[in-house]
Amino acid sequence: MAPTPHQAKTAKAKLIAGGKQPKARIARYLKTTESQLVEGAKSSLLLKGIRCSDSMSTVLKDMRSVQSPHSKLLTKNNMIVPFDDEGQQSLEFLTTKNDAALFALASHNKKRPNNLVLGRTFDRRILDMVEIGILQYRSLNDFGGLPKKRLGSKPLLQFVGDLWSSDINLKRLQNLLIDFYRGDPVDSLVLSGLDHVMVFTAAETNLGGGQETFPLIHQRTYYMKLKKNPKGGKAPVPYLTPSGPDMDFKVCILFFLSCIMFYALFFATSCTNFNHTSLSKKGTTNSICITRLMENGNETTSGYQS
Repeated sequence: MAPTPHQAKTAKAKLIAGGKQPKARIARYLKTTESQLVEGAKSSLLLKGIRCSDSMSTVLKDMRSVQSPHSKLLTKNNMIVPFDDEGQQSLEFLTTKNDAALFALASHNKKRPNNLVLGRTFDRRILDMVEIGILQYRSLNDFGGLPKKRLGSKPLLQFVGDLWSSDINLKRLQNLLIDFYRGDPVDSLVLSGLDHVMVFTAAETNLGGGQETFPLIHQRTYYMKLKKNPKGGKAPVPYLTPSGPDMDFKVCILFFLSCIMFYALFFATSCTNFNHTSLSKKGTTNSICITRLMENGNETTSGYQS
């Protein structure tokens, strides 16, 4: 079990100050949280909000099946409002406790039906969040009898539509979706290991009947089987079969850090003098500046009204 945030913070402070070494259990955990040259797959935490319908519970179960074994599902409801300060602190605590960098919070109420919040963290702090409203959903059970992906296999991600490159908000959403579904980072792929494709199509639509249009995202998942090319050649031909889960959703609220915060975080990860064991004067100054930026809470919130 991971230590509490207070224990981890105290142990890091003692380690930086050159004081007494932390306990063996905390030291092992701190070593696993240090920066690595080659990062592994990001784990995701799937949890329910204040109220969660059966259909949204099915969405979380399907997300666990797609992301398995790098996902964890919590079955109890949580009194969390993700875009409030207290709700963000609760999410940071739960992701730290379960050692997850990604999270998905499902909820359902009269004002926001079939609501799903996707987000990720950096250095145990909320980095960005996106609230989507699911309009139509087909679960894995709706594709019974059809072949499904193997456990732990990497998907092919395809983003269709000009909005992914022209809309700055959808660019950030695309980056978040890639983080959610990419799995283990690899340098090369074996064709026989590719077995499913996820297609995200962005199109403008008129949801409320007015003159203004809004982006609508269509997510489709296909099982892919590679067969020999009948026309000859070494490259195999993919045959696609719908396998689910499929959903149509709209983007409601986007919570992103400002450009200043992103530059500060990227500078922290790329600076060679910034580490927890030995900090030079330059590294100490950088860490203080980054900490002050984090405390100021520079973020950008935008959304599409429907």
